[in-house]
Amino acid sequence: MLLGLQHIAPAQVRLTAEEAKTEVGDSPAAPGPLATGLSASLTPQDVRAAMRKVADWQLKRITNTTSRDWTFATLYLGLLASSETLQDARYRSAVLQIASKNEWKLGPREVHADDQAIGQVYLQLYKLDPRPERIEPLSKQFDAILQHPQSSTMQPIWWWCDALFMAPPVWAELARVTHDDRYLDYMDANWHETAQLLWDSEHQLFFRDRSYFDKREKNGARVFWSRGNGWVMGGLVSVLENMPAKDPRRGFYEGKFRQMAASVAAIQGTDGLWRPGLLDAANYANPEISGSAFFVYALAWGIEHKLLDESKYHGVVAFGWKGLLSHIYADGRLGSIQPVGEAPGAYTAGASYVFGTGAFLLAGSEVERLAEVEQMDGFPSDTNQKAHPLGSR
Repeated sequence: MLLGLQHIAPAQVRLTAEEAKTEVGDSPAAPGPLATGLSASLTPQDVRAAMRKVADWQLKRITNTTSRDWTFATLYLGLLASSETLQDARYRSAVLQIASKNEWKLGPREVHADDQAIGQVYLQLYKLDPRPERIEPLSKQFDAILQHPQSSTMQPIWWWCDALFMAPPVWAELARVTHDDRYLDYMDANWHETAQLLWDSEHQLFFRDRSYFDKREKNGARVFWSRGNGWVMGGLVSVLENMPAKDPRRGFYEGKFRQMAASVAAIQGTDGLWRPGLLDAANYANPEISGSAFFVYALAWGIEHKLLDESKYHGVVAFGWKGLLSHIYADGRLGSIQPVGEAPGAYTAGASYVFGTGAFLLAGSEVERLAEVEQMDGFPSDTNQKAHPLGSR
């Protein structure tokens, strides 16, 4: 029986019992010295060195983890990307073992986007080795959801913006691997409902949810959460990768991607990164790495796939990657990641959580791929430039 079709419980703000048992992350007061010897130059070898340092540190901390939560799903995606980029099977093997222990099942809340996110991991592993059992629980669950009419009279089923990273990519990718357009139709209809509710046409960003329509930052600006918008862009990447090139609906998603890219590039910080509250950087002591990493990931992907002008966005990506590297510690810890929450907030410089690491590894995989292409094309790898043509930082 499907649960919660009429009412979806709010996204978790505090750690669940499952998260508490696993090492989703921590915020040590003294995380140790920052790393030295990492180069921010956009060369494949330098990008890979940074990725490996972070991935190896994180991998040691999840040895006994079998979480199906969105926090770990994001990390698993980053580890799978690292396995391909670094040509290191250890990361993929660890994720495969976790998926197998979980019997390829999604999280306990059948229609909740957070508990569908791990479906992206199963689909990635299925594409590497298309064994039916890897997507059978997912397919059955989604087929059951399609059998039940869902009313949007109260609010969309994906009513918070970061849900657009959690669920839509699963529906779009399942449609691709099964050649069943019902999943893509479901994704498209619900994505539009969320956008209609939460998209702000003035700033071309997403509110986190409807409760933020009237909230303001200390400087009077509207509240747009870095992580939420970063994850929307990350989700757009996956939707576009899995949507047929000639699908007439594709233009809507490409348009949103370009609009968001221009908005976030124009407000990039003086350190190459983005603060938790995008429009009031001065109000936040630390940058937010999980949102910033997804911005870098999406922008690099956009350049590579010719959706963004390389001459305009290369500097944004290069400076963003340099900023991300400045928050890696000597042992490989990636810091300045806001803990689980639902709004911009405060945290320590050493705060590290698995979803931020996953976002960083995804960013690295795209930056490395872009660096390889640019290296072949003779594009300069220097990242010391401090200005780009899209706006002030």
